[in-house]
Amino acid sequence: MDKTTILVVDDEERMRRLVGDFLTKKGYSVMEAADGEQAVDLFLNNSDIALIILDVMMPKMDGYSAVREIRQYSSVPIIMLTAKSTERDELQGFELGVDEYVTKPFSPKILVARVEAILRRTTGEGGMDVLEEGGIRVDKAAHTVLVEGQNIDLSFKEFELLTFFMENKGIALSREKILNHVWNYDYFGDARTVDTHVKKLRSKLGSAGDNIKTIWGMGYKFGQ
Repeated sequence: MDKTTILVVDDEERMRRLVGDFLTKKGYSVMEAADGEQAVDLFLNNSDIALIILDVMMPKMDGYSAVREIRQYSSVPIIMLTAKSTERDELQGFELGVDEYVTKPFSPKILVARVEAILRRTTGEGGMDVLEEGGIRVDKAAHTVLVEGQNIDLSFKEFELLTFFMENKGIALSREKILNHVWNYDYFGDARTVDTHVKKLRSKLGSAGDNIKTIWGMGYKFGQ
């Protein structure tokens, strides 16, 4: 069985090796890049990369610019490493398509746990593999979304958010509950992260985005 490949991008060799060693011990294959330009080149030339761990501050091309380049071609899950974690920084990353934020210094074990959780969900294991409602068809196993028969390109987190909504059709969901389920058990982000992703998701779904109803002062509901 082929190993899952993860690209680790950081200008500090010590950090790359630290993260890489923990991932290797867990059975992953690790590729390394020292800057954003190298990361984009490696990703575009290696179709088997399943997830990217990416530092923000790097020479030649910073993490945000690298995400912007990669998102033109792929919705591969991206975990951003950052020495500073302000609300503005996180929202900028989420707008570009970052899936998770991890603030330095961090526990390598927690980082690996986040990697494993994202990759488990990417496989679409468990539950119904296909969800259909309101003109939207989600295939969890294939990780595809169709709206009125047209393929829609969603980031990993947008896909997770839509799936969670559809699996809980008709149920009022608070922002906190959405954060806990979609952003993993150890995510302590601002609830406005949810609003940012819902806005982008609605836009990509077009008229089908009307299925996501806002419940003022609480959160959201999918369907009537």
